[in-house]
This record gives sequence, structure tokens and C-alpha cells, in this order.
Amino acid sequence: MMKRIDVVYSLITDSTKSKILMVKNKDNGCWTLPGGAVEANETLEIAAIREAKEETGLDVAVYGIVAVNEAFIQRVNEHALLFTFRAEIIGGQEEVVRPEEIMEIDWIDLKKAEDLMPYYKEGLSEIVKRDIEITYFNEGRV
Repeated sequence: MMKRIDVVYSLITDSTKSKILMVKNKDNGCWTLPGGAVEANETLEIAAIREAKEETGLDVAVYGIVAVNEAFIQRVNEHALLFTFRAEIIGGQEEVVRPEEIMEIDWIDLKKAEDLMPYYKEGLSEIVKRDIEITYFNEGRV
């Protein structure tokens, strides 16, 4: 049976909405948005904030979800649900905190970012331009 995992990403744009903050992952050399797997007993929101901090040194606030992707990753036998949040920098210092995971952090031009991450059906440019998100609400423990 495939293991189900939840993964969160933070979409952080510059003030002109022409660049996106991305990280280059050491394990595969690929550029992605800051993010990673949700840990046990962690909400999607908390995970997105933690992952952004761990990968970029920055404190972020996350808002609604701008994309939901799903993938069956055969090589590791995982069924992944990937949630991309719109996020904003609220503090911290941009730095590679975990050099064993992240090779580089950079503000990448939107069009180049779109080529590096073709996983968004309507494209990153459209997501950024649209500037709307699906409401995310943590109902707590009920």
C-alpha cells in the first residue's frame, strides 16, 4: 500500500510580483518553492511556516491556498498531496540555514520560475496575477 504524505509550499513574491523566492535542493539539484513534508500532529499552516524558516531563515505569514497538486511517487511508494500557500515575509534574515538540504536561495524571475516548476496547471504567472486564494481555516482539535 502507498504511504500518504502531505507536503506544503510557500509562494512568496517580491513587491513587484515579478520574482518568486525559490530554493535549490541539494538532493536533486532542482529549484522549488520553500516547503516540505507535514510532520505528525502539525497543521498545514504550521508546517508551511516551519519549512520556510528552515529553508530560507525567513519568518512568513501564510494566507490561503493557491494550488493543490496530487502525485503518486512510484519510486518511493508515496501518494502525495501538495498544498501551495500564498505567503509573505514578516521577519528573519535570508540565509541557507540547512546547507545539508538547501544549496542556494534566490529571487527568480516569474517566467523562469514557471519553467523550473511546470507543476501548476494554469502556470505560476496566472496564480500570481490572479491574486486570490482558497480560504484555509484550521478548526483546531475538536
